[in-house]
Amino acid sequence: MSSLLPLFGPVGPEMLIILLVLVLLFGANKIPKLARSTGEAMGEFKKGREDIEKELNEAADPEAEPVEDVSELDDEELETERESTN
Repeated sequence: MSSLLPLFGPVGPEMLIILLVLVLLFGANKIPKLARSTGEAMGEFKKGREDIEKELNEAADPEAEPVEDVSELDDEELETERESTN
């Protein structure tokens, strides 16, 4: 699988052409700012992805206590629950 990766990514001459186009489009002074903002955006995306994965793992945790649906309890059971929590 790793031997196929160079086939799909820019290497060698392709990378030089991409850099030349970037310099022509944005100018040499703008490239560091562009790279910085791209890095920050990638960091925010990674952080958001990790937060979502964490929430999904917590939701799928089989050892977590089940939450009781109080809409199915009748009035007497609700009163008993209120007294036990106070």
